[in-house]
Amino acid sequence: MTLNEAFAGGAAVITGAGSGIGEGLARVAASVGMKVALADVAADRIERVAGEIQAQGGEAIAIPTDVTDRHALQRLADQAYEAFGDVTLLVNNAGIESLGLIWETSAETWDKLLGINVSGVVHGTRIFAPRMLKSARQTYIANIASIGGLGMMPSQAPYTMSKHAVLSFTECLYLEMQLQEKPVSVSAVLPGPVATRIFTDAPMGSDAAFAGRQRDVMHSVITEGGITGLEAARIILEGIAAKQFWVSTHPDVMAFMAKARADYLSKLQAPALAEEAQRILKS
Repeated sequence: MTLNEAFAGGAAVITGAGSGIGEGLARVAASVGMKVALADVAADRIERVAGEIQAQGGEAIAIPTDVTDRHALQRLADQAYEAFGDVTLLVNNAGIESLGLIWETSAETWDKLLGINVSGVVHGTRIFAPRMLKSARQTYIANIASIGGLGMMPSQAPYTMSKHAVLSFTECLYLEMQLQEKPVSVSAVLPGPVATRIFTDAPMGSDAAFAGRQRDVMHSVITEGGITGLEAARIILEGIAAKQFWVSTHPDVMAFMAKARADYLSKLQAPALAEEAQRILKS
């Protein structure tokens, strides 16, 4: 099914829509005829994006939302349904990174990251799903995990852990929706390198030199070798429209990492880093 066939005339709610992949998703969704509710804690960013969509003839509203607050997510749902009627597409996209050793990452950073990356997905799904199940038309829920959800990385434990959790949660959600026998499609989105602000905005642990070194390396990877948020969004929405469970901006990378993890688990190996990764982190 094409993007237009799946989504034209429907309504989308996208969290973390103020920049990066979320902004790209909002723009592509609007371009195929969707009404879009943009949610983000950064009100100025979503107001700018919504305004630009409106200026191009699209229909968009900005709803400032802190996804760590389940009451704010309830308000988001209420306002989206009031403005647009049925919600066709929910994308739980909001997420942040952090860099630093586990014991040098503050409790506040741990709580903030898990609140956004995990609880935001859980409660966003929990709040929207009952209404989507009642819809007469096909609806879609997509949760943004990461190819990092298939791997491991020192100094990125909170983020990596959160993306493993999002993937596991989405697998369970898929099975539960299958039991309902209703037209609600579920997708786990595992982006690869996409040029976003995620490392620029990432809080760092107390060893700023170590974390800063990794931030520079990772930022270089996504800016020099990554695709744009707009390019990523089109690929992601095409996968969601096709009702794929596994969706990635870089399917070959996802397949490689999935095979590597399957091998690692089947052999019950001890965690290990590739020599190149060790060299970078210790340099």
